[in-house]
Amino acid sequence: MRAGRRVIIYDNLSAGHRAAAGDAELVEGDVHDIARLREVMRSREVSAVMHFAAWLAVGESVRDPAGYYANNVGGSLTLLEAMVRESVGHFVLSSTCAVFGEPTRLPIAEDDPKNPINPYGETKLAIERALPHYGRAYGLRSVSLRYFNAAGADPDGDLGEDHDPEIHLIPLAIRAATGGPGLRVFGDDYPTPDGTCLRDYIHVADLADAHRLALDALERNGGSACYNLGNGRAHSVRQVIEAVGRVTGRDVAWQVAPRRAGDPAALFASNTKIQQELGWRPRYADLEAIVETAWRWHRTHPHGFAEERS
Repeated sequence: MRAGRRVIIYDNLSAGHRAAAGDAELVEGDVHDIARLREVMRSREVSAVMHFAAWLAVGESVRDPAGYYANNVGGSLTLLEAMVRESVGHFVLSSTCAVFGEPTRLPIAEDDPKNPINPYGETKLAIERALPHYGRAYGLRSVSLRYFNAAGADPDGDLGEDHDPEIHLIPLAIRAATGGPGLRVFGDDYPTPDGTCLRDYIHVADLADAHRLALDALERNGGSACYNLGNGRAHSVRQVIEAVGRVTGRDVAWQVAPRRAGDPAALFASNTKIQQELGWRPRYADLEAIVETAWRWHRTHPHGFAEERS
């Protein structure tokens, strides 16, 4: 909306929040409901779709692969069918670095081998691999954006993370620093400098910029593409905990727990391709700057989007 576009949010609110829609139009509906999808696309004269409606918890995907394939693959294919039937020709996929599995080199480049080690990554890769076929058969042009670790909150303080249950490291560390449950660190014996997993944290505002640039490129008749979205820097779980402690001025209570199935030791991106081709530049490359926006959201919204629950 800030980029001058009309935004329609289509969500079944199973994990989202009505209050988070702000001034955008919110249409309730399920990604498996092709009749509803087609009606919304037709009545709103939709010209492009950005798809964020996947399940995303690695550990849960290992426990419930059937659910992840049904939602992430089945739901995505239903959405694509609705787009084809309604002649909506531009598609931006929220994908993931989990498509790479254990990387063969670091930082990870777009053309590196794809060997997911969990169902979450497999389901995202399945849709990535389907998109070129949809392009050849139906003329659908698409961009897949492989997020590394999305983090932070809206710098203006309007939007932030409010998950139930919360699964992301930074908000969990903030909770632990403010009297909530102690943080569990899943493994401290990885082949990394401090034994904890290394990840690339990218601010949500930088992700939003990349989506806007991807859509702009598609509308300029750009070809389909895949891009890695990360800062190109690796931070360990311990380093994130230390950053949260510095930003909040409080101790973060944590303890080591067993490793989670499906967690690679290290994932961080080469973002050269998207910088060169789309002109994208991360504005929040510093870990503490990312944590600070999350902390600002937590301080002003200690109960999340509480107004919709009252």
